[in-house]
Amino acid sequence: MSGRIFQNVVLQLKDNTDRTIGVIDSEGVIIACSELSMIGQRWAEYVPAVNGAAGAMFCTDGKTFKALNGWGFQYDYTVFVYGDNEISKTVCSLATVTLNAAKAYYEEKHDRGSFIKDIISDNIMLGDIYVRAKELRVAADVSRGVFVIRSLKKGESVPTEAIQTLFPDRRNDFVLSIGEGDVVLIRQLTEATATSKELNRIAGFIEETLRVNGSSTVVVGIGTAAQHLRDLAKSYKEAQIAIEVGKVFDTEKYVINYENLGIGRLIYQLPTTLCEMFLQEVFKKNPIDALDKETLFTIHKFFENNLNVSETARKLFVHRNTLVYRLEKIKKLTGLDLREFDDAITFKVALMVKKYLTSRGIEA
Repeated sequence: MSGRIFQNVVLQLKDNTDRTIGVIDSEGVIIACSELSMIGQRWAEYVPAVNGAAGAMFCTDGKTFKALNGWGFQYDYTVFVYGDNEISKTVCSLATVTLNAAKAYYEEKHDRGSFIKDIISDNIMLGDIYVRAKELRVAADVSRGVFVIRSLKKGESVPTEAIQTLFPDRRNDFVLSIGEGDVVLIRQLTEATATSKELNRIAGFIEETLRVNGSSTVVVGIGTAAQHLRDLAKSYKEAQIAIEVGKVFDTEKYVINYENLGIGRLIYQLPTTLCEMFLQEVFKKNPIDALDKETLFTIHKFFENNLNVSETARKLFVHRNTLVYRLEKIKKLTGLDLREFDDAITFKVALMVKKYLTSRGIEA
């Protein structure tokens, strides 16, 4: 937030009191003060006391302090007034009310959250990102993870406050309500934690925390780690795609990483007409619907066991020869021998394409 807003308010208050009034940020730097010469001074020694007061007014070293509204246990800005008597406390209270109102008005139009929302929504030009980032004191070239959290119940929204409570560092992390019920978490990472494993861990923590009676209530999509502010929009779109692709191909998963979508990601981006043509070419003898449920179950188990006939037969509790007979039957119906790697790949892709078309309401 711009210190100019606070400074304008402080100078107006100065005309109505003989007390020195100012504002320090979360690092103890004076960013606004009725005594201009004090701006820029660093009072880091008071920061622990401010955070420990949890928003309550307190006096120390002949000064009165009260934090402005903020999230969590670390406050972004704190009002101070010289003096520790009742008059100073009254001036501090009035100054806090006035500065909170100015802060709320400013943040509604120019806060850091709106800035990040503009970036992920592609509503800001690349050149403006650098200018606004500097003004709002948002680090541009640090790694960040982007997570889209969506409710599994249609029409219900994810509680933004619940996510904000899990990640209360409002200076470095952003929790944004986007669209029709989605919540986006943008989590700052270190060089060591900017890994797919860490992103999966964070997403898993969110999903587990929001469970009700042991059942999942949300699905979490993960984009690739953004190395710069300009990469956030790309990562956000990837997280959205992860959820959409997961709805088709990984219906039993509640944490879906874009990097792990594999061939499903490619199929999802293909035109449906091309997918229909592919199925017609693969299943020239008979359509895929000619396979009954038992046969399809056998095929899925065969794929799950890496085309191993003996292992698949054991998992299906059937004799090896029985499975071989079923595979021969599939070969006669489709012309594809699933024991051959190339044919198995073709069939696997065809099943995924069929699933994708069904999700789009297209029968092929």
